[in-house]
Amino acid sequence: MNRYILPFSLLALLFIPLILMHYTTEVKWSNYDFFIMGLILFYSGLIVNLIINKTKNLHKRLIIISIVIFLFFLLWAELGVGIFNSPLSGN
Repeated sequence: MNRYILPFSLLALLFIPLILMHYTTEVKWSNYDFFIMGLILFYSGLIVNLIINKTKNLHKRLIIISIVIFLFFLLWAELGVGIFNSPLSGN
């Protein structure tokens, strides 16, 4: 039962922009945006799950998961607004 919590919670995060697109014009995601964010969420969740299962030391586990979450937000910000002005950045 617990193994299904993470995938469904990550899927629920994709519903936030989908619902907001119906109520405001400021959120404009294409199918490609949903696909890319789904991949990023899936692999971030997979990495966090692997860290939880493989790392026994709680302190080390929290540090590594914090780094993964930080990298997730960094990638999300780069794709969304382009904080590093890379070719992948958004407008």
